[in-house]
Amino acid sequence: MAAEGRANISADRTSKAANSGSESIATDAVFSGGEMSQNSSPLTMLPLCVDLDGTLVKSDTLADSLCVLARTHPWDLLRLPGWLLGGKARFKQEVSARAPLDAAHLPYNEALIVYLREQAASGRPLYLSTGADQHLAKEVAQHLGLFDGVFSSDGVTNLTGGAKLRLLESHFGRDGFAYVGNSRKDLPLLGAAKGAMLANPTPGLQGLLQRKKIPVQQVFQDRASGLQSIWRALRVHQWAKNVLIFLPLILAHALKMNMLLQSAVAFLSFSLVASSTYIVNDVLDLAADRVHPRKRRRPFAAGDLSVLAGICVAALLFAAGVAISLPMAPKFTFWLLVYCVVTLAYSLYFKRVVIVDVIILSALYTLRILAGAAAARVPVSDWMAGFSIFFFFSLALVKRFSELENLRARGVAPSNGRGYLVHDLEQLRAFGTGSAFASIVVFTLYINNPEVRNLYHHPQRLWLLTPLLIWWMSRVWLRASRGQMHEDPVIFALTDRASLLAGVAIFLIALSASI
Repeated sequence: MAAEGRANISADRTSKAANSGSESIATDAVFSGGEMSQNSSPLTMLPLCVDLDGTLVKSDTLADSLCVLARTHPWDLLRLPGWLLGGKARFKQEVSARAPLDAAHLPYNEALIVYLREQAASGRPLYLSTGADQHLAKEVAQHLGLFDGVFSSDGVTNLTGGAKLRLLESHFGRDGFAYVGNSRKDLPLLGAAKGAMLANPTPGLQGLLQRKKIPVQQVFQDRASGLQSIWRALRVHQWAKNVLIFLPLILAHALKMNMLLQSAVAFLSFSLVASSTYIVNDVLDLAADRVHPRKRRRPFAAGDLSVLAGICVAALLFAAGVAISLPMAPKFTFWLLVYCVVTLAYSLYFKRVVIVDVIILSALYTLRILAGAAAARVPVSDWMAGFSIFFFFSLALVKRFSELENLRARGVAPSNGRGYLVHDLEQLRAFGTGSAFASIVVFTLYINNPEVRNLYHHPQRLWLLTPLLIWWMSRVWLRASRGQMHEDPVIFALTDRASLLAGVAIFLIALSASI
């Protein structure tokens, strides 16, 4: 076997052989002397070698594994330079061993999978040929049950580019195989293959192949557009939370044009930075999102947006948001940076600590109020702080409760590592409803405060808000208990007609009390 033969070569037919009842075939018998070349087989029966990263799977599995490593073993990130000094193959092996991916939930190129199933059914030999580490490659092959063999990196040889080409030619002979790839690294293989095919090709690859006069037989596209994916990753609908920045200004009855402009700029700054944190959170949660029935459609989990692109977009958003904040009050920039630090700590660790996670989620809402007060240079009322603590703690518990309730309804045990059990549902409901009514008690005490008479001409009308708050919070928890609540209460409030009508009513009552 050639020097590149150190790369892992598995020809045990994985589950494909198991399904057909065939016995395992020895490596030397399968790959000897290029006997499967075009001279003895029609073009459509040439061995078809399929790349993994970006081709069979829409994402880069090494980048995915690094995200899992950052989430589960963040201190191991300090060891990355040492592993890299040992070579790219060893680097992949170490990362794969510490941060394994679930082959059953990888974002596969479904268009290519359909084609491969047709080819396998016709008897065409298929081979997974990838630079990914052997452990992941074998799991993918075993899961799909389509491949007769696997070529992959083994901790010594990094099976990419020229190294992969030499290995394939040593086993199949020149022009003895077809190849499916997606990037410029695959150019040597696409040029040498008897049949070249592409799957989600990188920008400019098809034009480059045309200039080199390399014919492409088929292209398998299965990916949303980049701009659409970036827009979805920003979660612009979540910017609704940042309306809380205007709340201190409104409650202080200081609606002057210059202060409104300051709050609007603060809203934009906070929204850009918040979107950058959403991207970081989604990148770190990539593997966990893939097993979730709804979150698996997020751009990073679905493989529609690369991890590298996400990190670049997040960095640009963060830089833009902070730059916008600098001319404003220094205290606003301080709260903005505190928000970033707390969010990052939550994503890396605290989201897996029971109860602490919901306390932090509720604190992030309160941070928006503090940032808004700093931007408008108005004080934060003690009553507002007390109300927000209990109110947002209840909403954060709704989120966790709904996640658990949906899992219970599907008969699935929690597997996201957050420490909650289905048996905790009743206790979480008690915590959440108790906190909801505590916030309403704080509000009623606020109405009786003498300071209210200085802000409202008809403060007694504020009592009309109490039944509305009781009704809305009770309705939220009732729907959550019935499994009818979206896991994000913000999305629920924005899409629920009754909630929107309640919001309009609250605004009109508050307005009538102030004039």
